[in-house]
Amino acid sequence: MQETDVFAPVRGARIVLWDPEQIRADMTASWLAQMGWDVYVLDDTSLNEAREVGPWRPAIQPVPDVTGVDPSELEAARTQGAVLVDVAPSVDYVRGHIPGAWLVSRTSRDVAMTALPSTAHYIVTSGDGVLASFFAPELAATTGARVSVLTGGTDAWRATGRAFRSGGEHLTMHPIDVYKRPYEGTDIDARAMQAYLDWEYGLVAQLERDGTHGFHVI
Repeated sequence: MQETDVFAPVRGARIVLWDPEQIRADMTASWLAQMGWDVYVLDDTSLNEAREVGPWRPAIQPVPDVTGVDPSELEAARTQGAVLVDVAPSVDYVRGHIPGAWLVSRTSRDVAMTALPSTAHYIVTSGDGVLASFFAPELAATTGARVSVLTGGTDAWRATGRAFRSGGEHLTMHPIDVYKRPYEGTDIDARAMQAYLDWEYGLVAQLERDGTHGFHVI
């Protein structure tokens, strides 16, 4: 049975689930119900209305039209004072980024601005440049500076064979977008794993002491 992801954009909305085998929907609904959601399962296994085929394609907001800086022009722009901002996930930044780039989390922009060098021109990059294009207008509105995006993003820079660097070179904040499970890796202390298991087995009892979560065991 495949793992099921459910995205509910409206808090408290009624959720209706369906799948042809009536297995994933029932299992997912049971968890959602325990979490306090108003959830139902369609029992019609045929569901003649289910005619759409192929992978799900989300409705994607048009990418903002932002002035681009070609990778070949980046160094010249930085020589003139431009600051490179990388809005990729921190794990990607640490794995490899353009030397001198400052890691900024889009969700913590205000915090990042206290550490980001002030300049009249920012150049924003991300893996393929799409996230950078969404962040650029926000950065421009916050700073009043001219903001461009690196055409093709960090991937385009790397494809040219230019220098690449790993590690946390310029972090504007402590990365909060990475969660490492206690059982990941081979060097995990056995005590950390035992503490995780103790927490997991005692979770229901902990929930009984907290009246704010809305979770109840069916």
